[in-house]
Amino acid sequence: MQKTAIVCVSNDLSTDQRVHKTCLTLQKCGYWVVEVGRLLPDSLPLERPYFVLRKKLRFRSGPFFYAELNIRFFLYFLFAEVDLIFANDLDTLPAAFLAAKLRNKRLIYDTHEYYTETPELIHRPVTQAIWRTIENFIFPRLTDIITVNESIAKLYSDKFNKKVHVCRNIPLSVASKSHIKKEDLGISSDKKVILYQGALNVGRGLEWILEAMPLIENAILLIIGEGDIRKKLQQQTKKLDLEDKVVFLGRIDSNKLAEYTPLADIGLCLLEEKGLSYYYSLPNRVFDYMNAGVPILATDFPEIAKIVETYKTGMLINHYEPDYLAKVINEMLTVPLNTDHFKNISKELCWEKEEKVLVSVIS
Repeated sequence: MQKTAIVCVSNDLSTDQRVHKTCLTLQKCGYWVVEVGRLLPDSLPLERPYFVLRKKLRFRSGPFFYAELNIRFFLYFLFAEVDLIFANDLDTLPAAFLAAKLRNKRLIYDTHEYYTETPELIHRPVTQAIWRTIENFIFPRLTDIITVNESIAKLYSDKFNKKVHVCRNIPLSVASKSHIKKEDLGISSDKKVILYQGALNVGRGLEWILEAMPLIENAILLIIGEGDIRKKLQQQTKKLDLEDKVVFLGRIDSNKLAEYTPLADIGLCLLEEKGLSYYYSLPNRVFDYMNAGVPILATDFPEIAKIVETYKTGMLINHYEPDYLAKVINEMLTVPLNTDHFKNISKELCWEKEEKVLVSVIS
């Protein structure tokens, strides 16, 4: 009889590339997969080769949201047919851990960040202390733990004396297919495109780029994603009179995102040092840009720098004054980086190779 794996995450599933790839890998390992998340009013429709369940919750954020999420997930896990529960990030772990213990089921935990040191928590000591207490109780009792890079693995390993496997968030190999054209988005073909793709949250450097945009020549800033600061960014765009230089596309399904990325002449990955989670992060867009043949402008943080410097995929910076940012971007647009080697790198850095770590944990 085929085994069932339930994969849970607190987002609405539509843009989470890592969890989608995890589900595909579980299928390869012979599991019937159920992906569980939440349904939002603006959630995109999903087409997945596995079963998807999105729960509509009363609360959208704050302590009541996390309580409701975990209660709803726990009740589902408690009665669902399941052999393996695969929990993504600390905010789904209480429900997954308790259900797995009560039902004597296997649990795998994949932590995509150093959760208790995220920007959303580091200035909220009471909330941070609650999540630390939860983590300190559950983490030592876990047997199968995965994370996204060596630095975060070492932080957890040193703290809890547990083996933590590293499976980086590298994109799937994608066959050549038609891409969106600039004209499809109302962008003139002679304009250069500066791209940010990812969540619109604090600490992503987007405010810096907007301040620099008046000084950047013949270019459009294309922002793909959704998040807490979208309205603030749109207000800043209007205040700076940049509405003809900045395009907000909103959320795009992860399966279709690769059609948009090759539009760019530069891909952005600029992070503020807001806690250890950001400092040691390795965002998937570092690889997405490379996979699409797009040079990156990135913050000189350890894990990001390791990739950019090793594979010569872009420029690293560590200060962000508008004049300086504009100067660097104008230079990158005027004298583009040679990207001929990106195709060979993408063959080396692809999920089909990276997932071997995940397969070894699942097996």
